Amino acid sequence: MRALVLALLLLVGACATPMPPAGPADPSGDSLDAIARDYVALILEIGEREEGYVDAYYGPPEWQAAAKANPREIPQLIQGAASLTGRLNAVSTAGAGPDVAQRKAYLLAHVSAAAARLRMLSGEKMSFADEAEALFGVRPELRALSSYDPVLAEIDALLPGAGPLADRVTAFKSHYVIPKDRLQVVMDAAIAECRRRTARHIALPANENFTLAFVGDKPWSGYNYYQGNAQSKIEINADFPIYTERAIDLGCHEGYPGHHVYNALLEKTFVTDRGWVEMSVYPLFSPMSFVAEGSANYGIDLAFPGDEATDFEREVLFPLAGLDPSTAEKKAQLQALTRRLARAEYTIADAYLAGRIDRDTAIEQLMKYSLADRAKATQRLRFIDTYRSYIINYGLGRDVVQAWVERQGPDRWAAMETLLSSQILPADID
Repeated sequence: MRALVLALLLLVGACATPMPPAGPADPSGDSLDAIARDYVALILEIGEREEGYVDAYYGPPEWQAAAKANPREIPQLIQGAASLTGRLNAVSTAGAGPDVAQRKAYLLAHVSAAAARLRMLSGEKMSFADEAEALFGVRPELRALSSYDPVLAEIDALLPGAGPLADRVTAFKSHYVIPKDRLQVVMDAAIAECRRRTARHIALPANENFTLAFVGDKPWSGYNYYQGNAQSKIEINADFPIYTERAIDLGCHEGYPGHHVYNALLEKTFVTDRGWVEMSVYPLFSPMSFVAEGSANYGIDLAFPGDEATDFEREVLFPLAGLDPSTAEKKAQLQALTRRLARAEYTIADAYLAGRIDRDTAIEQLMKYSLADRAKATQRLRFIDTYRSYIINYGLGRDVVQAWVERQGPDRWAAMETLLSSQILPADID
């Protein structure tokens, strides 16, 4: 039944005719529109209790002002989430169409995630996997670190020599660091190419645009702050070396067809065309992030399939950066192998956040299994300290999104556009 509902939803989502706001009511007169308005208030008030919880908001400014002026305490917010769940369950969507049924499911999933985050803020402790499932709707597999050792052996064979493997990898990659005085021109070229490739397949809003800034002292390597009206502010952390392949990764992930495109399409499809106000707010710790991060990472492979990223680096980015492209193929091999190590940090984070290993041990394990130097591993642990189980949204999210997109048929871009402009949940694609 779920497959049939989802198939009908995708058909409706592909239709160019805007749908009017829909809000089936229960006998008391409640509706999805009314609940959605109260959901936005809940999320904005949680954002007043946890800095960074609201990743983006572009709804009425007076709603945000009201949340700032009189936010409920966490126990009252927990009660508010429970009330919203009860109201949602009371609203019938029978005969309303698959898009409205999906809207109800979407709101239920996001209220559930908000309730879980509130319980965490009130002191509840969860295991890494339980937390990931409660917040993002997907339960990650935690594999033994030893299962990644064969991949390390392949990398060791690719880059033979004396000394720790992480040091050899760092030394090899040092040849591909973009000089700081050329960062702007290289990033501009990479983002422009990501946009060009995306715009060939996805109709972007006519007014879409972004600003780019280089920053420091952040736990992340890049961030998209969506501003509404198809505008984004993209920040790149320049504290650590940025390699040529990261210019492509960041351009796709933060921009095209990643976060910038995702938020712009959601805004147009739901907020502008339908008036579904729940999409005007983006709670960071929610199922929305699994789709957002997963699609942003898969978007790199979609925009640059096969060897096209390596070719673009060799032909465009290396000359702009003043770098030697002679071992570009070996670098691509290293990237592919390193990608297979991505989920090792879930196991490390699980042990670290539960207190089974200390900080120094976690850094050592991150150095080994992410092949990073100590400074970069320390920064990654800072990210884990800050965002905890959010890390599953990158590697696992990418793999789940890729599998779903490629199951939809040969036109992967069409499936990607459907995903980016829908209320599809992780449970629908996992």
